[in-house]
Amino acid sequence: MRGVTDTPLQTGLLSGPIRINGTGLRAILRRIGWGGLPLAIALPCAFGTGAMVYLTLPVEPVRLAVPMLACASVLFVAALVLARTRTALPLALLVLAFAIAGYARAEWRTHALDHTILADRDRARTVTGWIEDVQRSGPWERLVIRVATIEGVDAPPPRIRVTASRGEFGPGDAITLRAVLGPPPRPAAPGGYDSGFASWYAGIGGSGFAVSRPAEAEVAMDAGRRRFAAWRWSIAERVRAQMPARSGGVAAALLTGDRSGIDPDDAEALRAAGLGHILAISGLHMALMAGGVFFAVTALFARIEPLARAIDPRQPAAIVALIAATGYLVLSGAAIPTQRAFVMTAVVLLGVLSGRRAASLHLVGLAALAVLLFQPESIVTPGFQMSFAAATALIAAFSMARRPASVPAGPIARFGRFWTALAGSSLIAGLATAGFAAFHFHRLAAYGFGANLAAMPVFSLLVMPAGAIALLLMPLGLEGPVLWVMGKGIEWVLWVSAFAHGMPGSLTPAAAAPGSALAVYAAGFVLFVAGRGGARLFGGALIALSFLFWATAQRPHALISDGGVMIARFGDSGDWSVSNRRRSRFATTVFLERSGAIGQARPDAGVTCDAIGCAGVVHGWRVAFPETAEGLAEDCRSADLVVTRFRVRSRDRESCDAHLVDANQLDSGGALSVWFGQDRTLRTVSVQSVRGERVWTQRGDPADG
Repeated sequence: MRGVTDTPLQTGLLSGPIRINGTGLRAILRRIGWGGLPLAIALPCAFGTGAMVYLTLPVEPVRLAVPMLACASVLFVAALVLARTRTALPLALLVLAFAIAGYARAEWRTHALDHTILADRDRARTVTGWIEDVQRSGPWERLVIRVATIEGVDAPPPRIRVTASRGEFGPGDAITLRAVLGPPPRPAAPGGYDSGFASWYAGIGGSGFAVSRPAEAEVAMDAGRRRFAAWRWSIAERVRAQMPARSGGVAAALLTGDRSGIDPDDAEALRAAGLGHILAISGLHMALMAGGVFFAVTALFARIEPLARAIDPRQPAAIVALIAATGYLVLSGAAIPTQRAFVMTAVVLLGVLSGRRAASLHLVGLAALAVLLFQPESIVTPGFQMSFAAATALIAAFSMARRPASVPAGPIARFGRFWTALAGSSLIAGLATAGFAAFHFHRLAAYGFGANLAAMPVFSLLVMPAGAIALLLMPLGLEGPVLWVMGKGIEWVLWVSAFAHGMPGSLTPAAAAPGSALAVYAAGFVLFVAGRGGARLFGGALIALSFLFWATAQRPHALISDGGVMIARFGDSGDWSVSNRRRSRFATTVFLERSGAIGQARPDAGVTCDAIGCAGVVHGWRVAFPETAEGLAEDCRSADLVVTRFRVRSRDRESCDAHLVDANQLDSGGALSVWFGQDRTLRTVSVQSVRGERVWTQRGDPADG
C-alpha cells in the first residue's frame, strides 16, 4: 500500500475552494494540510503550544484541567460533525481542541507531581534512601537519592540531589548520610537555566552537600527498581573496567546512558566540535541499533529457504528489532531524544509487520505527540526542540529527493552515495539545530560540519555496531575483544573533536535572546521546513523577524550575583571584569555566555580596593562595594550605586543617597540584571521576577521539622 502523501490543504489566501470527502474523523484526517502546514505536524504543534502557554505563565493559574479537557472534547466532536462542510472551520476547531488539551495536560501533570520543596536550612540532617543516579567529576560526585526519610521532615520530597566526596556506592545501593539541604538552586542570572523547573518534574525537592561519608543502610522500598538501577550500573562499570578511562566513559554513555565516566574535557571538546549529539542517545543510535538487528535477522532468515518461502523474512526481523529497540530504550534510561527515536522506530517496524509504509511527517508528528502526552514539559527543553528539529528537517529534505532512474551498483558508486548522504544529513541536521543551539547554549560550533564528516562514518560503521555486538556477547563474557574495537573507534572520534576544538575560532559566541524571539523562530522553522507554498514563505519571514528581535534586544550592562559580585565592563578598557575574584564564579560564567563573550572575565580589572571596600566606574556610574559599616556610610554619600553582600537596616537604607542593593534584596529576588540610564535612572530585573510565582519556584515552610 502506498504511504500517505503530505499534501497541504489550501485555504483562504493560499488556495482555492476546499473539498472534503467522507465523514467524521476520517474526513478530517484525509486533509493532510491546513494553511499549507501538514496536519500531522500542525496538531502536535498545537498541543505543544498549549503546553508551552501554561508552562511560561508568570503566575500559577487557577486549576482548570478538567473543564478544559471537557471543552477540548466538545470542540473535537464539533469538528467531526462539521467535517463535510466546505470551510476550514472543522480543521480550526480540531487545532484549537489540541491546543486546549495540551494546556490541560501540562497543568494536570504539573500538579500530579506535587511534592515538598525543602526550605533553606542551616543545619545538617540525616538522610536515608537509595541512590538512583551518580554523576562523577574529579574527587566529587552528585548523587540523586530516592528518599526514604529525612530527619525532621514529615513529608520529604521523592528525591534529593547531594554533592559528596567520591565513594564506593552506586545506583541501587541503600545509604544513609548527613547533609545540609535546601531548595534546588535558583538560576545564576535572570533568564538562565532554571534547575528548579527541571527538578520539579524529576521529583527532586531539595539539594545540598554531604557533611559525612555515606554509610550502608537498610531500606525496604522499591526493591525492583533498585535491582534494575544496579543492573544498569553494573553494565556501565563492566564496560569502563575493560576499556581505557576516556573511551570507556564514552562507551558506557552510548550503551547505558550513564555519562558519569566521561572526561569533562572530552565532553567540552565534543560539544565545541559539533559532535555533542553522539552523547545523547537519539535517532541515529536507535536506527543503528535496531536497523542493524533488523538487517542481520533478515539476512539470516533469508538464508533459511523453507522459512523464506513461507513468510516474509522482514516480518520476524521487525519483531526482533522492536524487542532490541525496547531493550535499548530501557537500558539507556529513556531520555527525551531516545523516546522520540523509539516511537519513530517502533512505528516503522510496525509498518513492516502490517505491510504498510509510514508517511514521513506523520511519523515525526506521532512521535512528538507521544512524547508530549507523557512529558508535556519537554516542549520548552533544548533536547526536545533540537531533536525534533533535526528529525523534521531530515525527513522533509529526503522526501523531496528524487531517486535516479538508473542507480549504479558498483562499490565506488555506493561509497560515493554513502558520503553524499552523510554530508547531506550532517549539513541539514546542523542547520536545523543551529538556531536552537544558539538560543539555548549561546554558541555555535564553527567546524561542526567537517568534524561530523570525519567522525560519523567511524561512529556509524564501527562504534555503534561493535557496541550492539558487545551487549549481545556480554552474558557469555565474550565482549572484551569487541569493546576493544569499539574503543578504537571512540578514540578516533575523540581525536577529531579535540582537533576541531583546538582550531582558532572553533566556537562562535551568540548572545542570549528573549523568549519571544525563540517562540517566533520555532514557529517560523516549522512552517519553513514542513510547510508548503505560502506557508513556507511566511515561515522564512518569521525566522528573519526572530533574528531581528534577537539583534535588537537590550542586553544588560551588568549582573549583580546573589553573592553581591558585579560582572561589568569597568573603566574604559571595554573588557569584562568582576568586582571580586573569589566569589560567584559560576554566575560570572553564565553571564558572560549570555552576553556573547567567550573566556574569563579579568578579575578586579578597573576596580580599586582599600580597607573598607572596592569601587569602579561602569557606564559613567561610580559603583561601590563596601565591606564595612563605615564604608557603607561613605559610599552612600559619594557613589551612584552601592552593592553590598550585607543586610542594611531600614534607617540606613533611607539615609543612603545612592541606589542601594543589599543582601535583603538579593536573598529575596536573586541575582539582578542591571541597565544604567544616562539620567541616573537604574533599571533592574531579578531572577525571581523572571521565574514568576509557579509551583516549582516555591520554597518550603521553615516551620516544617
